[in-house]
Amino acid sequence: SVPKKRTSISKKHIRKNIWKIKAYFTALKAFSLAKSISTDNSKSFFVQQPNNQTYSK
Repeated sequence: SVPKKRTSISKKHIRKNIWKIKAYFTALKAFSLAKSISTDNSKSFFVQQPNNQTYSK
């Protein structure tokens, strides 16, 4: 099926802006999560800490 009428420019802009806003908030959430993990303040999931013990002979 084909659309009957051409989509107006304003409607196109509205749809594109909705997509951009969703992408912005998703990126913001991902950045916030990465920041909380890097500063060890994460409450959403646990990261296993590597053992940095040095053995001397």
